[in-house]
Amino acid sequence: MREKTAVYLSLGSNLGNRYLHLQKCLFALGKRLGPVTQLSHVYENPAVGFDGNDFLNACVALDTHLAPHAVLSTILEVEQEMGRQRGTSENYESRTIDIDILYYGEEIISSQQLTLPHPKMAERNFVLKPLSDIAPQRYHPLLNKDTRNLLQQSKDPNALKKTKLRLFKDQKALFDQLHFLAIEGNIGVGKTTLSKKIAAHFNAKLVLERFADNPFLPKFYEEQERYAFPLEMSFLADRYQQFTEDTRQFDLFKKFMVSDYDIFKSLIFARITLQKDEFELYRKVFNFMYKEVKKPDIYVYLYQSTDQLLENIRKRGRDYEQNISAAYLEKINRGYMDFIKGTPGQTSLIIDLENLDFVQHPEDYEKVLETIADALLESFS
Repeated sequence: MREKTAVYLSLGSNLGNRYLHLQKCLFALGKRLGPVTQLSHVYENPAVGFDGNDFLNACVALDTHLAPHAVLSTILEVEQEMGRQRGTSENYESRTIDIDILYYGEEIISSQQLTLPHPKMAERNFVLKPLSDIAPQRYHPLLNKDTRNLLQQSKDPNALKKTKLRLFKDQKALFDQLHFLAIEGNIGVGKTTLSKKIAAHFNAKLVLERFADNPFLPKFYEEQERYAFPLEMSFLADRYQQFTEDTRQFDLFKKFMVSDYDIFKSLIFARITLQKDEFELYRKVFNFMYKEVKKPDIYVYLYQSTDQLLENIRKRGRDYEQNISAAYLEKINRGYMDFIKGTPGQTSLIIDLENLDFVQHPEDYEKVLETIADALLESFS
């Protein structure tokens, strides 16, 4: 294996969600080339050499074991996967992502496929300015000037504007920005399993619903009308106590908190199970408590078809759940959907698990994480 070499790259985007494109590109490069070691600020600037939308640009440094031409092949693959089609024309055009190699260690290369250092970097403020954030004293081996001097002497008239956008070195650094992630879903969908995986993966504080200790739950599934109100009230009291205790206890050794439920589920289930007069009384108590509890940064709802949920319930074998009806599950699903639609100020995310198995297939678990990461990034942009 080759020794690690520091590679400096310039990233740009002027189509679609430019910030999201930059960050997704960075995650892909970090996985395929090697760990990101430095990140510049994100700058906005006009398109250079053609009429097009303004670009977002940044520079990054990575450590890689790959050879220079292998690095080039990798970034071309990432560009193509993100919708960039490099043409043979010399004319510039808008693009979802543009990745250029600026430096590969101290290498000087001139081949048909690759020229290093990048031949036009000294002419471009949108390269030099972000590069000066992370490598101000790095010398250009051919021009014998460091980045700051190249920027000072640049004749590029285009001004750059530093944005407030922030890029993250990897997915872990992004998830560290969370305070509270709620994983919700219907009975048997796997919200507890996913919450445990995320907590272990990112060193997050895990908050699990304490439903197994509720003495009314088995009785409710046998006689719903009789035990609905005491069940829902006991759930509400327990959830409120747990939320107020767990969300207020800051853990210095955990990055954020992930829970397999959100306390609003109390109202969703109560609307389904309670009689009208019972529900009106319940809602008054709930509204008082709900004002006091912590709300999630991202609310994730895991969706599966009713048939799959029934199969999941059958497999996990809890006796008191085996008589749950399809109609009951469908009512729960509609209740969650109504809540999500009726809460526009909340960052909500529906993940369809019909073709995903995040327990058995690591690649499906990665897809779930990527979907959550995209929603988090969308909230930043």
